[in-house]
Amino acid sequence: MALDSLVHRERPPAGEPEGALVLLHGRATDENDLYPLLEMLDPDRRLQGYTLRGPLNLPPGGWHWYELAGIPTPDPPTFTRTFGLLSDWLDSMNEQTGVPMDRTVIGGFSQGSVMSYALGLGAERPVPAGIVALSGFIPRVPGFAFGLEARRGLPVAIGHGTHDPVIGVQFGREAKQVLEEADLDVTWRESPMMHGVDPAYLGELEGWLREAVP
Repeated sequence: MALDSLVHRERPPAGEPEGALVLLHGRATDENDLYPLLEMLDPDRRLQGYTLRGPLNLPPGGWHWYELAGIPTPDPPTFTRTFGLLSDWLDSMNEQTGVPMDRTVIGGFSQGSVMSYALGLGAERPVPAGIVALSGFIPRVPGFAFGLEARRGLPVAIGHGTHDPVIGVQFGREAKQVLEEADLDVTWRESPMMHGVDPAYLGELEGWLREAVP
């Protein structure tokens, strides 16, 4: 599969890439939404950076990774199809750039966070360098298996707004508990805000990313 199989924006590194950072937007936006975060998280441009566009154009507009079917269970057919597309895209990216998955951080916001959990924790997927999950939830989809035992020590940075009316903070807290109990290395930030990204947490995540991809 070629990288142009999914619409994306690329931010090249300053020199030879030391790793990769792939970010997935939230519901009803596009690949431009999180693009500024590449510079905020990796200001020295050590990493090959990408922001991808969801494959589904659904009401109320914008691009989506899956159809809504309730939390924490996305619509299984569209979730499974997108998971396959993203898996193939990541494999192609790793092959074409020469950056292996164990030096690739996958992250996202809202729906993009849900897909990042799936791609980073899915039993059939290689283990990444880390996961950034902002305002999302660990998806529970029939037939979809996680491989947490093989991911002990994996860095996972979770952020969630205490007053989030879209995806309640309890889903972030639940993800924290599940992953800590499985011995993953969880960084947690609960911010007094609604459904969004805490700029102060992004400052923390710059250092976190340096440790995840040294």
